[in-house]
Order: sequence, then structure tokens, then C-alpha cells
Amino acid sequence: MSRILVVGASAAGLAAVETLRREGYDGTVTLVGDESHAFYDRPPLSKQILASQWEPGKLALRPPADLDALGLDLRLGTAATRLDLAGRTVHLADGTELPYDGLIVATGVRPRRLPGEGAHVLRTLGDALVLRDRLRRGSRLAVVGAGFLGSEAAAVARGLGAEVVLVEPAPVPLAHAVGAEVGRVLTQAHLDHGVDLRTGVAVVEAGAGGVRLADGELIDADEVLVAVGSVPNTDWLQGSGLTVADGLVCDEFSAAAPGVYGAGDVARWHNPLFGVEMRIEHRTNAAEQGMAAARNLLRPEARKPFAPVPYFWSDQYDMKIQAYGYLRGHDEVTVVDGDLTAGRFVAAYRTGDHLAGALAVGMPPKVLMSWRRMVAARAAWSDAVPSTASVVA
Repeated sequence: MSRILVVGASAAGLAAVETLRREGYDGTVTLVGDESHAFYDRPPLSKQILASQWEPGKLALRPPADLDALGLDLRLGTAATRLDLAGRTVHLADGTELPYDGLIVATGVRPRRLPGEGAHVLRTLGDALVLRDRLRRGSRLAVVGAGFLGSEAAAVARGLGAEVVLVEPAPVPLAHAVGAEVGRVLTQAHLDHGVDLRTGVAVVEAGAGGVRLADGELIDADEVLVAVGSVPNTDWLQGSGLTVADGLVCDEFSAAAPGVYGAGDVARWHNPLFGVEMRIEHRTNAAEQGMAAARNLLRPEARKPFAPVPYFWSDQYDMKIQAYGYLRGHDEVTVVDGDLTAGRFVAAYRTGDHLAGALAVGMPPKVLMSWRRMVAARAAWSDAVPSTASVVA
């Protein structure tokens, strides 16, 4: 294998190319990215960058000297437009055709949008800087979507002194991800900080000047942020022969086809630890899967399943939220430490007979480590959770 192509210049792509070199691969490594910026961290966009606590230069995942040392054939500012799987060639928007012996797809996701013109989204550094310049004390921001991204942006805007209206179609924000009771606790923080929270309402249009609800009401706003999820960047793979279904479908080794692997937000793979297909849009998973894909591509005779315990965190107001495991589709939530009403607790999640995950609010990181180990070991629920613990959902 003399030429490996990595498409996607974010955390997963960086982890992949670094792993290739670390594992001794000395052939040509070409990396393609549609943004002009190389390898920057995205979680701070909705926190430190939006709050003007950081300047963009602090986002760089590696200094230039470290990137130079990788000896990459770096193609930034141009997108991949088509994959010829049989011919092992990727076509770029600038007309370039790049042959490869091995390919890692790490093209990430893009924001889902709503009808209307002029609303903000928050995915790239450019998105964050534009919104940051518009937020100021007394301005009015409408946020559509009370998931983690929308909630983080709402918290920052309130901290800057902006008025915030947070609109969410679900009756309880985040209930699908963390359960209704925990979702209510996280939601209460918005109310405590003066956010005008509207739940159970549908938005039909979001644009410059405000948000139009399904019942006809117009919520006026100086700025509107749409944070209603994302779409995997797989358009360029259509017709290639690879399977695409809410992401690039991969097996337990993160392989989509012989010599082709997926990594990061774009990859939907079978996680054998939980026995389900999943697509994870979190920073830690992107890096871990980029490394796993690179190792499996280099050593197909010794491939290892990619079976991580997913991890995510979120900062909202004075809350630190952390979680390990796969919480979606859980059957039961139980508080195993602290108190929901105090806003400081650990909640354990059961799926079937097993511990599926744990979420902490306001707790030190080390508190969750024992729970991570039990999730990784697929601990039986009856062994992990005391019978005296408080079931909340």
C-alpha cells in the first residue's frame, strides 16, 4: 500500500493520519478538507469562542511544526465530490482526481436547516465568529432546538446579557437522550437563568428577524440560531456502491468496504460492546475511531473491533455535565449518588439486564470512572446498582 487518502480534516482525520505515521507507515498520506482551516477543535465553538473567552488561534489541535513533521500531502479548501470505488479514485471539486490504495472517510456532518433565510447555524469556526459578533447585552436571540448545542449557546448568550428565547418541539428537552426526569433538571437551569423556554412547539420557519411557529405566532429576535441536529456528509458517496443510511454504514471494524474505513461523526458502525449500530457525534469518539480505522487499514490481518464506551460532556451555566455509555433507548434511570433536586447527582441507565451508561451533573470526573469501567465490562444491572437506589424513570 503506497498511497492512503483521508477525506476530512477534523479530529477524526487528524487522529487517522497521526496513527498511520505512528504505526510506521511511510507511504504517501493525502488529506483532503473542504475548510481552509486545518484541524481545529469544535467543542469550544459553542462555549469559549462564542463567549469571547478564547480567540481562534487557541483552537488549533496541533502546532504547524507537528503537522509538518507528518509529511502530509495536504489539500485544504476543496471538497470531495465523488468516489469511484472500483477505480479507487476520489474526485475533488477543483477537478483533481486522487488515486488511493487505502481510504478513510471522515467527512463529518453539517447542520440541519429549517425553511427561511438569515438564521445562524453553529458548526464551523466561521459560524461561531459571525454569531459572536452579533451577540451583545440587550440583544434578543432565538434558539431553535434545546439539545446540547442549543443549550450551550443559550447559556453563553445569557452570560453575555442577551435575552434568549429557546424553542423546542419536544415536551421535555433532551428526554430522548437522557430521560425525562434528567432532561427536566437540565431544562430548569434555563428557567433559573431567565431564558424564555417554549417546549412542545413546532417551528415552520426561522430566518432574519425571528421564528415562525406552527400556530402562526412570530417570535421576534435580532438573531436566530437553528440547532436542530445534523446531516452526515455522505452526498459525495452516493452512487459509489458504499452503503449510506444516516451515515456511512460500517462493520464492527469500522470498514465500509475492502480498503475503505469510516471514522468520526459520519460513520455508522456496529459497536459490539452494546450490540447495536450507532453514530456518535462527540469529539472523543472521533479521535478514537480515527485511530482504530487507521490501525485496521494498515493491518487487515490483525483487525480489532471498534468497541468504545462513548463519552460526552457539556458546560451550561455553572453545570458540568458528563456521561459515559450509550444512553439512548434505555429502559430505566436510577439516581445512584447525590440528588436531582440539588442539581448534583450521578444517574445510572439500564438497558435490558445491563448497565448501559452513567451521567453526572456537578460531580468531579473521577466519580464517573468506576461507572465507565462497569459499562465497559457490561456489568449486570443487579450487580452495579444498589436495590435501594432511587428510580426516576
